[in-house]
Order: sequence, then structure tokens, then C-alpha cells
Amino acid sequence: MPKPFFISSPEEIKSAKTTDVYFVRTLEILKAKHLDTQKGYAEFTVGELPGHWPWACFCGLEEVVSLLEGIPVDLKALPEGTLFPARDQAGIRVPAMAVEGAYGSYCLYETPLLGLICQATGVATKAARLRQRVQKAQILSFGVRRMHPGIAPMLDRASYMGGADAVSSLVGAQAIGMEPRGTMPHALIVAFGEAKAAWKAFDELMPASVARVALIDTYSDEKAEALLAAQVLKGRLEAVRLDTPGSRRGNLADLVREVRWELDLRGFKKVKIIVSGGIDEGEIPPLVAAGVDGFGIGTAISNAPTVDFAMDLVEMEGRPCAKRGKLGGKKMPWACPRCLGYRVQVAREKAPSCATCHVKMKPMFHTFLQSGRRVGTLPKISVIRQQVLDQLKKVGKQERMNA
Repeated sequence: MPKPFFISSPEEIKSAKTTDVYFVRTLEILKAKHLDTQKGYAEFTVGELPGHWPWACFCGLEEVVSLLEGIPVDLKALPEGTLFPARDQAGIRVPAMAVEGAYGSYCLYETPLLGLICQATGVATKAARLRQRVQKAQILSFGVRRMHPGIAPMLDRASYMGGADAVSSLVGAQAIGMEPRGTMPHALIVAFGEAKAAWKAFDELMPASVARVALIDTYSDEKAEALLAAQVLKGRLEAVRLDTPGSRRGNLADLVREVRWELDLRGFKKVKIIVSGGIDEGEIPPLVAAGVDGFGIGTAISNAPTVDFAMDLVEMEGRPCAKRGKLGGKKMPWACPRCLGYRVQVAREKAPSCATCHVKMKPMFHTFLQSGRRVGTLPKISVIRQQVLDQLKKVGKQERMNA
């Protein structure tokens, strides 16, 4: 019987059924030649980040721990949510994760290990970059409708980790332990035939805990509908949402200013303005300046470019080794606590000093698995998100200094 949905089950992922076939053949050959028990040390690095990003937000580690738990390997990595550059201050690739053990024990897992961190890191990084640009405004992550529903929990978790304030999907909200948030679709207004009746029905039937956010661009002028919504819902109206299509948009920042002015003029200063529809990094600064209080962002986050990590064996049986273009031997990534600048050294070397701040750097690899057993407990997603926000303040300050 064919699968109802083309997604891998947890059991299939855990049993390496999602791997590339050439790793199955590799393991078969190694076993036949009695080489599968060689101890190998593999590092995960990226040569260049998408779009010349100066840093990425490491994401996917919790799933990596789940994948490798019970397999006799050691796992070291940057803590999840760590902002890291592709290369250090000297141009050396920064390892984000490393696995050590009999190579035959984890040979089949290279494909899923990369898959777990490449896409999630891209989504978390995009959310963090947007977080920097919206300043104090809110981000509602609406991106699950643009991707396969089977990965909705991963998408929403990574979005929230990177800085989104809330997510819209039921299963995604459950993954981060929050209530889902959203507004209303155009379909509701179309079904009623007019906005006013739809707003009133929403207000009548939704519990008080659900924010009253009126969609104001289905049939009429945004300014007129914003004022009508404020008059209909009065003090219960929390915000209006503009999802104006591109063919009608014109200067969206000026449209926001107009709506804001007219609401304020009539005493509705507490009503917030949310904007959605194809919003990306470039559109945000002028909209923030115009007075937008929140952004509904979908495709820009969920369709974020993947971060192209590679897994490379850099040590076999204690001997340094590496393919052409990579550096052999175990390495330790170090980071400056002030500017978050990185330096990569051979693992046994002493702590370096930051070339910029001239302070001692801190080691960034933490141990998460020893012989397949968990070491310590992983932090809650809310804690990781706050650490991301704290790092964004530091990198933001550094980027302004270097501008």
C-alpha cells in the first residue's frame, strides 16, 4: 500500500533509510575489508554562507542528538542557537559540529545529519536576520503554507528560535510550547460577502484570548476599512492587517502612514498595524519607519536558503587526514565574548586572544553525547531564543561599528 504522504517516519530516519545509497555500499565494502571499526573524527563546516551572510544561526542540534542517541559515538557541537561565521578571523572554516567513533557506526548517517542542520540553520538564520531589521516590531511566522506540511514543526521551531514572536500552525506551536497565533484569511470575508459582517462574527464567536485583528484590504480601500473596523469593534480591536496585493500596493510605506494618521486622528492610537504579503529584508526598514507594529512573514522565512554544511573525516585512528581543500586534525572553535569573533585552532592548543578585542576567547564546542549517551539536558526553546536575541545585539553593534 502506498504512503498517504511522502514523508519519512521517525523509524525510517533513525534506521538510516533516508541515506544516500553510496553510503550503504561504502559500509558494505568497509565491513568486507575489516575497516569499519576504524575510529574516525568527522567535522561539519560550511565554506560560504548564502547571500554573503556574515553569520548563521546554528539549528537542528536537538534532532541530531535524537538521531545519534544509542549509537556508540561522541557528539560535540556549538550550542543550538549559536551565531557563527563560516570562517574565522584567519579565514579557517569554523566547525559547527563533530562526531567521533567507529566510522562504520555512523557512516550511514551522513545524509540525515546534514539534512537536519542544513535547512533548519537556514530558516533560523533568516528569521534572525529579519529580527534584526524589524527592531521592536513583532514577527508572526506564516511560512508553513509554502512548504510540505510534514516539516511544519521544524520550520516553526527554527523560525521561533531565530526571533519570530509567534507561529501560526497548530503543530508548530505545540513544538515550541506556545499557543498558535494568526489573524483571519480573506476567505472568511469572501464567505460573508463583506468585511463588516465577517469582523462582527469573528468578534462574537472567538474567545476573548484571541486577538481581534481585522483584515482590511479584501474589497475596499485600506484606510476606509481600517476606520470601519475601529468603529465596529471599538476598544476590542487590537490591530488591522494590510495584505495589499502587489498590483494595488503602490508605495506601501505611504499607505501605512495614511492608515496610521487617520486612526490616530480619530482616537484609535492603540490600534496596531500589521503588514503581510511578500515581505522580505529589503522592505522592512521603510515600513518600520512608517509605523508598522508587526509583520506576518511567510515565504521569506520558510524558503530560506539552506546552509551547505559538509561532513568531512579529518582524523582516522588518531592520525590527521583530510580531503583536498580541507584541513586535517581535531579542531576547537573559540569565540570572543565581546564581539563574537571566531578563531579555530588545533584542539590541544591553548586559548587564543581575539584579534579585535584582545581578550581571551572561550571554547565553543560542548559535548552532547558520549558513547551514544546524552550528556546533560538540552535547554528549552525559549532559553535558546533569548540567547539568540542577546547575540544579535552584539553582532548588530559590531556591524554598525564596521559600517
